[in-house]
Amino acid sequence: MRVAMFGGSFNPVHSGHVRLAEVFVQRLGLDKIIIVPAFVSPFKQSDHTVTPQQRLEMCRLAFEHMPQAEVSDVEMKREGTSYTYMTLEQLAQDYPADELFLITGADMFLSIHTWKNSQTIFRLATICGLPRNDDDVAALQKQADHLQTLGARTVILDAGVMTVSSTQIRSYLRSGKNIAALVPPQVEQYIKQHKLYK
Repeated sequence: MRVAMFGGSFNPVHSGHVRLAEVFVQRLGLDKIIIVPAFVSPFKQSDHTVTPQQRLEMCRLAFEHMPQAEVSDVEMKREGTSYTYMTLEQLAQDYPADELFLITGADMFLSIHTWKNSQTIFRLATICGLPRNDDDVAALQKQADHLQTLGARTVILDAGVMTVSSTQIRSYLRSGKNIAALVPPQVEQYIKQHKLYK
């Protein structure tokens, strides 16, 4: 099987995340994509108004339409700072005969060589990146060439996805703006029901 990990804070998960996953499933012929919300991301300040369990539940709602998608609480069970190499090691044990991929957005792809134990990541999974716009393509290709000199296997897709960020959505919610175009309907409903990000 071809199995991918797609990790992040997902605070909140949005339509850009969903589209990214759909593109990689389709273009790489993935059998399974494992969505892994971080307990605490090493890159982001925690938002204590939303619990890890609520972020997990929003991911489950966002990806419930995708038969290939599985939302995992592996990093939440581990607690502490979530490091990608540790989760990939776990997946390599769970799927020993399968080909692993790591799906990243443009920012993450450009910085992955600086991540903790990056050589372990490169050994275990093919690193996949997706440009946000045409300006990103050259930068990602240059980074892919560099990563390959470090022993990594890389894939860059050229499909466009909507440029939306969780930061933007949180800002919209705090100022009372409509987020219907930015998140799946069931996620919007969950946020309203639980009065999140106020």
